[in-house]
Amino acid sequence: MNRPFGAVDVAANLKGAVPKATTQKILLALAEKGELTLKTYGKTTFFVVNQSKLDCLPAEEIAMLESDLKVVEEQNKALGVELKNASAELMKHKSCPTDAEIEVQIAQLTKKVFADCAERLRPLQQGAVTISSEDVAHVEKEWMLWRGEWVRRRKVFTEYEFWQLATDVLSPQDAKELGEDLGVEWDSVEHVALERGLAKTALKRKRA
Repeated sequence: MNRPFGAVDVAANLKGAVPKATTQKILLALAEKGELTLKTYGKTTFFVVNQSKLDCLPAEEIAMLESDLKVVEEQNKALGVELKNASAELMKHKSCPTDAEIEVQIAQLTKKVFADCAERLRPLQQGAVTISSEDVAHVEKEWMLWRGEWVRRRKVFTEYEFWQLATDVLSPQDAKELGEDLGVEWDSVEHVALERGLAKTALKRKRA
């Protein structure tokens, strides 16, 4: 390093391999030969490499080294990003269960599903009545009551052209937005198919 050292520092760096007194003599001898420059502060003498003997790089070579340094720094930056992504991917894979663990989990879940299904089917297998005929009749009566109410209101809405009168002055887009704001639910394809099926069932009952 291009910095001043004392004999004590040099001896310490040599881990005591050379005594301090001998180190001092060697440094003084090098200073006499012009290899080192010495400076005395009180009773302490410091030594530094003779700066005049240091090779100075040309400006072009310094610029080239700086350019190379910049390239290396960019490469290190890119490698750092790759390392970060690879580490994240590795952590993700480590957090995932192995094939053996997945097989164990599948076996456990399959066993649990079969056990739950068996528990639910046990009352039926033992002949238990899930719902009485009175309950069925009550549900059907309630359903017919409220379905009739729904049919009546839909008839007012559609056959009497209530919606057409209310939106006659609106554009199709505004009418659509108004319907959405009011929560109007139009019959879907599934609704139409269901109503047709119910109508056929009701007709068969009347004929019977």
